[in-house]
Amino acid sequence: MAERSFLAEVEKLKLGAGKEFHGEGILAVTKALLQSGVSYVAGYQGAPISHLMDVLTDANDILSDLGVHFEHSASEATATATLAASVNYPLRGAVTFKSTVGTNVASDALANLASGGVIGGAMLIVGEDYGEGSSIMQERSHAFAMKSQVWLLDPRPNLPSIVNAVEKGFELSEASNTPVMLELRIRACHVHGHFSTKDNVRPAFTLKDAIEHPKRDVNRIVLPPSSYMHEQEKIKDRWPAAVKFIQEHQINEFFFKLSQRLWHCLARRHVQRCAPCTGSIGLGRCLW
Repeated sequence: MAERSFLAEVEKLKLGAGKEFHGEGILAVTKALLQSGVSYVAGYQGAPISHLMDVLTDANDILSDLGVHFEHSASEATATATLAASVNYPLRGAVTFKSTVGTNVASDALANLASGGVIGGAMLIVGEDYGEGSSIMQERSHAFAMKSQVWLLDPRPNLPSIVNAVEKGFELSEASNTPVMLELRIRACHVHGHFSTKDNVRPAFTLKDAIEHPKRDVNRIVLPPSSYMHEQEKIKDRWPAAVKFIQEHQINEFFFKLSQRLWHCLARRHVQRCAPCTGSIGLGRCLW
């Protein structure tokens, strides 16, 4: 049973290019999925991400009109296994559940998915139930992402950052043939704000297309000797491809403050070559 109804709010998911969306972070994630041309969505409810399943349920007519398949999963493991559809087909898929207890349940499916790799963008949207307001033990999703080598995105709690993370996350997944984990902290799930919308995109390839044109690559099955090849791919191909994409699209954001020492040198025009302050070769006298 849904925790609450979003029947009125889901009408905002129909907004076209250039419109202004005002609403909750969970709704913004759903809008970003539709703007990204997602083919299928699945998930298992759990705080703080429960409302995403409520939104998707209430928006099922909108999803169907776009050719997007949506289903409730029996567990987090089942949801993650759903992403196997993106292993052999260029399908963009997303699943959602809470973390870390849900990520623990999904760990085996995640390990297999990350080993074989994907050709369609595969995204796990996890509700990071950590910190103030948490309902579980204090653990983080980062360890699971490191263990299976999936890329972890942690957007700032504002709607433009969250929407951009969803859209770029699919591109990153496809560029590196690796699943992406989008971590939404408690605040990010329920923050309210606004962003400029784009048109919803019908998936270029649907589950119906996959059923009508089946194909299978035995090298993607996670069994020896293929699994040894997967480990080579992770280091030699997928990792460098991810780094290249992240650098080219400036996925990482850097915020810094000038140190007192650097301010001191700026005031005295010593900043260009001050070794203690900038790590460069010293070519002048610094008062520090």
